Amino acid sequence: MSEDLTRISAAALADRLQAGDVSSVEATRAHLDRIAAVDGAVHAFLHVSDEAALATAADVDARRAAGEDLHPLAGVPIAVKDVVVTRGVPTTAGSRILEGWVPPYDATLVERIKSAGLPILGKTNMDEFAMGSSTEHSAYGNTHNPWDLERIPGGSGGGSAAAVGAYEAPLAIGTDTGGSIRQPAAVTGTVGVKPTYGSVSRYGLIALASSLDQAGPVTRTVLDSALLHELIGGHDPRDSTSIAEPLPPLVAAARQGASGDLSGVRVGVITQLQGEGYQPGVLARFHESLELLQRAGAEVVEVSCPHFEYALAAYYLILPAEASSNLAKFDGMRFGLRVEPTQGPVTAERVMAATRGAGFGDEVKRRVILGTYALSAGYYDAYYGSAQKVRTLIQRDFAAAFAQADVLVSPTAPTTAFKLGEKLDDPLAMYLNDVATIPANLAGVPGLSLPAGLSDDGLPVGFQVLAPAKADDRLYRVGAALERLLENEWGGPLLAQAPELEVAR
Repeated sequence: MSEDLTRISAAALADRLQAGDVSSVEATRAHLDRIAAVDGAVHAFLHVSDEAALATAADVDARRAAGEDLHPLAGVPIAVKDVVVTRGVPTTAGSRILEGWVPPYDATLVERIKSAGLPILGKTNMDEFAMGSSTEHSAYGNTHNPWDLERIPGGSGGGSAAAVGAYEAPLAIGTDTGGSIRQPAAVTGTVGVKPTYGSVSRYGLIALASSLDQAGPVTRTVLDSALLHELIGGHDPRDSTSIAEPLPPLVAAARQGASGDLSGVRVGVITQLQGEGYQPGVLARFHESLELLQRAGAEVVEVSCPHFEYALAAYYLILPAEASSNLAKFDGMRFGLRVEPTQGPVTAERVMAATRGAGFGDEVKRRVILGTYALSAGYYDAYYGSAQKVRTLIQRDFAAAFAQADVLVSPTAPTTAFKLGEKLDDPLAMYLNDVATIPANLAGVPGLSLPAGLSDDGLPVGFQVLAPAKADDRLYRVGAALERLLENEWGGPLLAQAPELEVAR
């Protein structure tokens, strides 16, 4: 029973809960048992909330038994990335500087999850302050890819993707600043969605780059992502960047797409996001997916976005600049780690230097230094200002492309998961993993990654779908259609082909 409950989709589990075939306590216990069995090898979680999750599950079961009208996902367990503030639960953002910090409030999306009655299994591992593409920059150790424990699970949200891919959670929350939901989804064979910027509240997210950060769902199916997206999305007056409009009908779009009919849909293939630097197996699966979309009735056209080649450079100026500002509050004075100098006077400046020296990892220090330099007098216009101009050009590229196509598509990442340590000493090589995902963050448009099969090395490949801002429903229609077509080819979900993890006894 326990193994069965961890293997089914969130939507299927929700149906069984509503039918009374299984209780939320049983489903939650099954996933907690799975975490206990395999997370020693995967290390997807930084904190597991056994008692709180089971208490929520018992409450949902009691309310359901009393005939209360509950949310469709009530009772379905979920994991939350450790960059999302959660009241009463340690929240570290993967950093020593926040070790032991227990927030006194919930992020808006956590409030919505709790209000809907989803048991929170715990907090997932991540690159420190979401800076990284491999979850190797966590202060608390690497997360491992369930497909091959010697490989990275993507980043910065490798913990959430690995938890879903290892059947430790049916649903998870990630955040995406330059691809940190979609790239981990691609390399773990899961589904990840970056919503339109401002359509899911950022209140209670520990900020990395405020103009880029966006929370979203990590799941095993497109429908599951739509269900979770509808739950956490919508206007929030506490977030000044929140869009004061309702979400489009995401679940309905996913159900429509599952019919496999894409007649009348124009799919634009981005010329700049394929070719040199992309693994042959990645491109092979991408083009096979395009053929399936055409068979489903979609019209496939080539579109050019000429300024995308500058996206990586612009992003790695804008993000560090905003990060250097956002991380200034970690000063050893107000909360989190405090380290005093061992010699000399204890001044505010010296405490700040000692605290940041001990509390921040190398990647955080690298980006804060770069960002501070880019914002400094005499360099602002040359670096940060120029990067913002490039951002505008990329937004114009998207506008022109969406005039020719309803959605745009590309491989999610240029390669499959690389080995742990392979790129750790080469930051530029690491940054190139985000080349296909970064443009969406710079423009604020939504993106979805779903499994497109296995490369020649036997590892998952991701297929990315992009839509215009506030047209997230298009992602779900096209994504669900392709998912069904691919599963017909494979004879079932791609994750069913993953090697079984050795279970701890």
